[in-house]
Amino acid sequence: MPAELRAIALTGLPLFAPGMDVAAEVAAAAARQGETLGRGDVVVVAQKIVSKAEGRRVALADVRVSAEATEMAEATARAPELVQLILDESSAVLRATPAAIITRHRTGHVLANSGIDASNVEGGEDSQVLLWPRDPDASARMIRAAFGDAAPAVVIADSLGRAWRIGTLGTAIGCAGLMVLEDRRGQKDLFGRTLQATVIAVADAIAGLAVLVMGEGAEGTPAAIVRGAGQWISVEDGPGATSGLRPVTEDMFR
Repeated sequence: MPAELRAIALTGLPLFAPGMDVAAEVAAAAARQGETLGRGDVVVVAQKIVSKAEGRRVALADVRVSAEATEMAEATARAPELVQLILDESSAVLRATPAAIITRHRTGHVLANSGIDASNVEGGEDSQVLLWPRDPDASARMIRAAFGDAAPAVVIADSLGRAWRIGTLGTAIGCAGLMVLEDRRGQKDLFGRTLQATVIAVADAIAGLAVLVMGEGAEGTPAAIVRGAGQWISVEDGPGATSGLRPVTEDMFR
């Protein structure tokens, strides 16, 4: 295991708009801070800047509302247009309450409101919201490729809630070049016992570390470099963050 992991928030990034190059802006911000990106680094970027660059902002006034969305909006005290987007972005609704609509996103992630958010989005929840990238793993691979020869690993992070816990935690929703899971089963513990169930969520742990320095509000630092994770970085992009999702057939709560 690494003796040290270090996360460095990148400052001076712009407000992102459709068509902007996330990798180029991150590399420029790193250079201004005297940081050189390399193959031993992990670049963690907030989902919001990727979504903005990919044009995933939606005006609520443009949403056509179904009868199902209208009924759910009344039951959960939400705008019908927002509920329609939540339904559109999900493959299943697991629970709908005024506190949250818990869905299985069409990517497979289980989260509140299909990841749709209005924080740090110009216009706010009364007019515009931001959807997740269509394919966060593909987005991570494209960003990594755009770094060129530097080829740091890339993680796209969002702050998600957790079952039975209060608060959100930075979580990997897209990943390229980084081991998502380290399976320690079959190895020995300190006393020679064989590990039976130990699988480490590496990508999520690194996302959580980075989000702590990136911040959640008005910090304006939606990207970070994580150093010290070289043992988990690979030349290949790998299977992506979706490889860390528990299969629906193993759902123990339904």
